[in-house]
Amino acid sequence: MNALQTKYGRDIQAILAKYPDDQKRSAVMPLLYVAQREGGHVSRQDLADIAEIIGTTPTEVASIVGFYTLYHDAPAGKNRMQVCNDLPCAMRGADAFLQGVCENLGIEVGGTTADGLVTVEAVMCLAACDNAPMFQVQDYENITYHENQTVESAVALVEKWRKAEAKNK
Repeated sequence: MNALQTKYGRDIQAILAKYPDDQKRSAVMPLLYVAQREGGHVSRQDLADIAEIIGTTPTEVASIVGFYTLYHDAPAGKNRMQVCNDLPCAMRGADAFLQGVCENLGIEVGGTTADGLVTVEAVMCLAACDNAPMFQVQDYENITYHENQTVESAVALVEKWRKAEAKNK
């Protein structure tokens, strides 16, 4: 039994029970979600543990993490603000929006604010091209979508999070 199984044994067994024994590889995505739900990212050890559980290699598991915007291989801020900047969104101002948000927060794209509250990332296709600029926010429990945004509305959302954080301390 590996570390992930020790920590989340019941959750892992419930996931694996949904798949035939010869199709355990199909459980990779829900297992990744379990691995990252506490710290917001999947560690190298988690990749190895998941690979062991489903009978594949850590590299194959890592390829899933690298492809999907919902999985992460590095720590980040409590809130991941993922701005879609593929071509249709860029044509509606997504690149300028992304730069403006980062400038207002004092970070580069891919960076995290000094308070550790927000990481701003550029991602491809969040399926709302007609409502760009838009972004999704992932925290450790939820995903929310914000469409037809301005730099001001995005920064106001971050300020709302900051006030909530201060209130909870």
